[in-house]
Amino acid sequence: MQMNENQSETGLSTEASKTTSPNRRSLVVGNIHVLFNPNRGDIKLGQVRIFLERAYKLSQEWGNIPVIIGGDLNSLPQSAIYQFLTASELEILLHDRRNISGQLECPPQQKDLKSRDKNVARSLMYRWSDEELRLAAGNDELTHIQHDLKLYSAYLGVPGSRRLRDNRGEPLATSYHSKFMGTVDYIWHTKGLVPVRVLETLPINILRSAGLPNEKWGSDHLALVCELAFANDGTIA
Repeated sequence: MQMNENQSETGLSTEASKTTSPNRRSLVVGNIHVLFNPNRGDIKLGQVRIFLERAYKLSQEWGNIPVIIGGDLNSLPQSAIYQFLTASELEILLHDRRNISGQLECPPQQKDLKSRDKNVARSLMYRWSDEELRLAAGNDELTHIQHDLKLYSAYLGVPGSRRLRDNRGEPLATSYHSKFMGTVDYIWHTKGLVPVRVLETLPINILRSAGLPNEKWGSDHLALVCELAFANDGTIA
């Protein structure tokens, strides 16, 4: 089984062409919609890995320009996939393929996964087939994956209200429907950019009372918006 284009819905582009004036600033903007199925953590992790590889390659082709990435990861902030983006590495066999996105756990009770990965010496707990490793890591002999982007969450970079943010600083909920309420959408950026302000999401009590979608909000996801500046001169990106 190979990962096809339908299994890896990504969009990557640059903000300006290579022929623009030297005063123009360029950056890579990427968007992804990761597979929903909680049981297919191999595909979900593979999608994210390929997306980050392509974003880094495009950044390097343009002279190591800054990167903004975002989208619906179908993964919670407490998940291994979120950890992979923020820590730039992941030991795959420490995580259950069927819950690598954290969707099968209740978000408020889920513990941070960093403490688990610090103890790599303990026995590896989960078995992955060769095919699953090939989809997740690109190689059935590879169990530790890394990416070359140093990513920062835009929402973590702008302090917000406790009634709207979790203990990390991510929104408490970006999606709500009859079977789920939690955060699965994100915006990240690299070191060359600084978040100036973000659009706050709705309080949990309003989501519960109004429901999504409704006449005012036509989606079961809330919009995430971030204003960023180039780190060295304050130019708005």
